[in-house]
Amino acid sequence: MAEPRAPLALTPGEPAGIGPDLTVQLAAAGALGDVVVVADGGLLAARARRLGLSLALRPWTGRADGPGPWLAAVPCPAPVSPGRLDPANAGYVLDTLRRAVAGCRRGEFAALVTAPVHKGVINEAGMPFTGHTEFLAERCGGAYPVMMLVAGTLRVALATTHLPLRAVPDAITADTLTRVLRILHHDLRARFGLPAPRILVCGLNPHAGEGGHLGHEETEIIEPVLARLRAEGLDLTGPLPADTAFVPARLARADAVLAMYHDQGLPVLKHVGFGRAVNVTLGLPIVRTSVDHGTALELAGSGQASPDSLRAALALARELAGRDLPQAEAAHG
Repeated sequence: MAEPRAPLALTPGEPAGIGPDLTVQLAAAGALGDVVVVADGGLLAARARRLGLSLALRPWTGRADGPGPWLAAVPCPAPVSPGRLDPANAGYVLDTLRRAVAGCRRGEFAALVTAPVHKGVINEAGMPFTGHTEFLAERCGGAYPVMMLVAGTLRVALATTHLPLRAVPDAITADTLTRVLRILHHDLRARFGLPAPRILVCGLNPHAGEGGHLGHEETEIIEPVLARLRAEGLDLTGPLPADTAFVPARLARADAVLAMYHDQGLPVLKHVGFGRAVNVTLGLPIVRTSVDHGTALELAGSGQASPDSLRAALALARELAGRDLPQAEAAHG
């Protein structure tokens, strides 16, 4: 008899936010059968009682013996009040991520799915934290992460992630842009099964720099990088003005869009699919998906939070984890 596929790992994120709500909602709906929840069991039980839901998680022993969902217990040190942040629990949030990533790297889990964390309270606790993307890259041996959100057939990747807008132009160099595009091309092939990905690339400036009259990043950095990578066989269109890159006619001929910064591409994607979109971290040796929303502290414990994005993140993680990565292809040179 074939060995059962490794389960997914799910981290519920900020304990005072809606992550625990979404977790117990999906568990009660029978949507976590192949999932190991990496969390404090008492916290989840308390949230289930508050929401009037039943919750049954079997202890995780390291093997998928019998039906799930399971609990890989990580203790939360301080009592949790829904909606009230407590820096005393910031270390707990990071501990769940460390446990889940370690399990993914040794094959215990097939993929990692994350509910939202609160960056502010983690930093307030004296733990420098930029975001899931950067933290996971560090835990994966210094991998170079690329953030991409998916809403149906629309995929938007980012050349830079969580940076102040003032810092974005300096972060777009020939080396970093080349690396991001190679990772995006590679993972669209390896993870998403697209044999010849077609990528639209946005410019940085309005009108993609207007031939140098509205900025020089396009002519000095972006255009030369695209030319070199096209010579390697990548199918790249651009740099395009961001205000017309997302028109339907262009998207119909593309598999992904690369935006230069966070708020250039994600407002469009979230307008199309907010609450159903999925955040995927490319460039890692593990599969990681996440929700497209934040901790929504005002909804924690109310039963009003929608689990649709977490449900979609779980479904995409299952899909991506089921693909066999090409062994002969160089990863992310």
